[in-house]
Amino acid sequence: MSRQMAKQYSPTAVEKSWYEWWEKSKYFVADSSSSKPPFVIVLPPPNVTGALHIGHALTAAIEDTMIRWRRMSGYNALWVPGMDHAGIATQVVVEKKIMRERKLTRHDLGREKFVSEVWEWKDKYGGTILQQLRRLGASLDWTRECFTMDDQRSKAVTEAFVMLYKQGLIYRDLRLVNWDCVLRTAISDIEVDYIDVKERTLLKVPGYDKPVEFGVLTKFAYPLEGNLGEIIVATTRIETMLGDTAIAVHPDDQRYSQFHGKCVIHPFSGRKLPIVCDAILVDPAFGTGAVKITPAHDPNDFEVGKRHNLEFINVFTDDGKINSNGGSEFLGMPRFKAREAIAEALQKKGLYRGSENNEMRLGVCSRSNDVIEPMIKPQWYVSCGDMAKEGLNAAVDEENIKLEIVPKQYLADWKRWLENIRDWCISRQLWWGHQIPAWYVTLEDDQLKEFGVYNDHWVVARNEEEAQAEASQRYSGKKFHLIRDPDVLDTWFSSGLFPLSVLGWPDDTKDLKTFYPTSVLETGHDILFFWVARMVMLGMKLGGDVPFRQIYLHPMIRDAHGRKMSKSLGNVIDPIEVINGISLEGLHKRLEGGNLDPKELAVAIEGQKKDFPNGIEECGADALRFALVSYTAQSDKINLDIQRVVGYRQWCNKLWNAIRFAMSKLGDDYIPPANLGPDVLPFSCQWILSVLNKIITKTIKSLESFEFSHATTAVYSWWQYQLCDVFIEVIKPYFAGNDPKFASERRHAQDTLWFCLDNGLRLLHPFMPFVTEELWQRLPSPKECKRADSIMICPYPSPTEGWNNETVENDMDLVESTVKSLRSLAKESRDRRPAFVLCLTRAVEEIISSRQLEIVTLANLSSLTVINENDAVPSGYANTVVNETLSVYLELQGTSSAEAEQGKMKKIEELKKQIEKLEKIMSAPGYEEKVLPQVRAKNQEKLDSLKERLLLEETAGLTIASK
Repeated sequence: MSRQMAKQYSPTAVEKSWYEWWEKSKYFVADSSSSKPPFVIVLPPPNVTGALHIGHALTAAIEDTMIRWRRMSGYNALWVPGMDHAGIATQVVVEKKIMRERKLTRHDLGREKFVSEVWEWKDKYGGTILQQLRRLGASLDWTRECFTMDDQRSKAVTEAFVMLYKQGLIYRDLRLVNWDCVLRTAISDIEVDYIDVKERTLLKVPGYDKPVEFGVLTKFAYPLEGNLGEIIVATTRIETMLGDTAIAVHPDDQRYSQFHGKCVIHPFSGRKLPIVCDAILVDPAFGTGAVKITPAHDPNDFEVGKRHNLEFINVFTDDGKINSNGGSEFLGMPRFKAREAIAEALQKKGLYRGSENNEMRLGVCSRSNDVIEPMIKPQWYVSCGDMAKEGLNAAVDEENIKLEIVPKQYLADWKRWLENIRDWCISRQLWWGHQIPAWYVTLEDDQLKEFGVYNDHWVVARNEEEAQAEASQRYSGKKFHLIRDPDVLDTWFSSGLFPLSVLGWPDDTKDLKTFYPTSVLETGHDILFFWVARMVMLGMKLGGDVPFRQIYLHPMIRDAHGRKMSKSLGNVIDPIEVINGISLEGLHKRLEGGNLDPKELAVAIEGQKKDFPNGIEECGADALRFALVSYTAQSDKINLDIQRVVGYRQWCNKLWNAIRFAMSKLGDDYIPPANLGPDVLPFSCQWILSVLNKIITKTIKSLESFEFSHATTAVYSWWQYQLCDVFIEVIKPYFAGNDPKFASERRHAQDTLWFCLDNGLRLLHPFMPFVTEELWQRLPSPKECKRADSIMICPYPSPTEGWNNETVENDMDLVESTVKSLRSLAKESRDRRPAFVLCLTRAVEEIISSRQLEIVTLANLSSLTVINENDAVPSGYANTVVNETLSVYLELQGTSSAEAEQGKMKKIEELKKQIEKLEKIMSAPGYEEKVLPQVRAKNQEKLDSLKERLLLEETAGLTIASK
């Protein structure tokens, strides 16, 4: 590359072409035949419907940092990309599309045509997010890109289902599920959001014109048979009373236990409902008492909130309307309209007994916003008990730890969830997804011909031919026909196999042998159970080992104020808009293109005006990545302030200018040496190499322990505060006017500067890949050895033996303290002034005397005189104490001695106030008993320091004045 550089850093110019070159050069491709140790990460597969959001950006930034670092450190680094078919999310998107464009439902099209439409949509629009990951610089091995419904992954899903079924770990059962009446499917727990309703509240529900009332406990009476009185029942879902088959009362309830064995009369159907006392009514959120007790069951086994052997009667059709169980009067009525109608009908019958506020948690589908209906449905389940124990032991069995969770705080969640695991419902009543490989056998001589009515008539197989063969063997000599289960599998089932399936399982591939188990699973802590635990269970059961050795859980991102990101608040941050920049009007336009109602839109627009009054500046991918990785120290939440990203964008300009300075000082003919011995180098060169060595060690240790923010802080601090602010400034005199007396220092400074920039850029590369590649390519190459073609395949820096020098670092600490004190006296003045340094020990005097050039340069002085306690300083100098052995004096300009003295007195008064305040705290009653010993020790140390500083300030100059 040309050594000519633009005056200003431009993210667009720097980031536009490097990625394409990296990918074309096959730098991202891992080799399953390599002898290098493998390091493998599987990208958490984003939904095929998705666009890049800030959570994806955080994942990509952290994972790419790890993979680039390991690749540079000599590993056979593999980062596997893939996408999830996202059953419900994708089906909803395509259903809305065909309704919007053609006014058709999926049922109008039929299953085959609808699935074909989804595939067409996927091929045309799906995968946007993978292109956006390229914009972030994610160095994924695109040759291994996969999709959870491609042929290989589908084969893996079928094989896993069949294997688990044959091992008795998959079974079919009739149980309560979370039912979505809009999507007409069971949904997983993770797809249910909960709204805390404190009291009577009106909420919008899809499909209803008017808001629906929740947070109310409705009471009504069941008349006892024979006009013996009544039993009052309370429920939050009065519509379910249409399906009541019994009334369960507490055996100790004196009001009703006497009626055990008698019946009440259902007010609408006229049915007799038995009163039973051998079970306790479950949470009224599930209905009024729609239960049928198994008489043979031991009553002592029943607990509040548990449903042991209780049969729940569905009152609703799959789309949430009253079915034939509910009686002709309300047949076909939507459930929440039936709620009002039933209350009115009970009032007319004189059985309504009022209502009251009732605090409750309302389950709502995160996809459709429909209120979840508990429904009894036959579904396929995975038995998780034994697999969960194995997954638990993998992380907690100290004698055989196979799995490390970082941060450790989440180990408690892992333990709690896996110890209390329930079997996993994997059926979904969708059309888009992996159709369950199970066929129902209807025998010619079966009395009941309904699909699925006999639970023992199921055949699980890899394909229909295999199912036919098994059914023929099982029902030898009998006539039958097969119907495949129309349900599909929960998306989490296929994504739970991802570490296996992306490497070719169930085939015995070279990739599987080389790269399984993978190294690290990095994801958000919110899916530790729903995805991570399931991968561990399935990986251990089917792959014979944990799917990864370590789990790193990153924090969840919120806005700068700590609020969850929400379109209705206008605080959603689009990573691409941060990278490219966007005006406030552009942000508004994005909001207006969404589906917010007018009130929400107004609130969101005001939120954007407040948070982004000037829009978002163009920051580039490097600055965004660095900011996101640097935020990871913030416990379980990240409060993302865009101004911090802007700050790193400005810092990129600082890096740019550092290289521009270097290019000007190295010259066109400069060739760096192959190595650098510090012994002959000037003081400042020895110092910068010593601190660089320490930063390299600290960065590597931080990356190894997943302390990414410590790594970014270390690298940033070295570049900003040591290389740019000190070293580059302190070597400038060597290059001023080509003074022959600095010829040797000039050459040494050039070599040191090159080594610093080369190491510093390689150190920074995993965090900021684009700008580091751009700048590194401009550095001249050593003559003795050929450099790699790209920084990303260079070795990551490692500490160099002989560079560490504690003595030099300690001396520079003293120099920097002296400079800082002189700068504080100069304040904002740019004038160069003379200064004195008073040294009270011989050792300090020797250090300061030998470092006068560095102090004069860094403090911008016209001259520096080193004096001891036997010397006098002229009047008219402001002074301050550096430490107990050192004070500095700077010539006053435009300030009288009186004003200087006044400033000195002000400083003394401030110290006295601090001492008085601390002494008051330490002398308070109970201080010794209530305050921890380490805190008391720190307070004492601080008090001693303040008193020492006060003494030094009060006596400063007295020695000199008396001479």
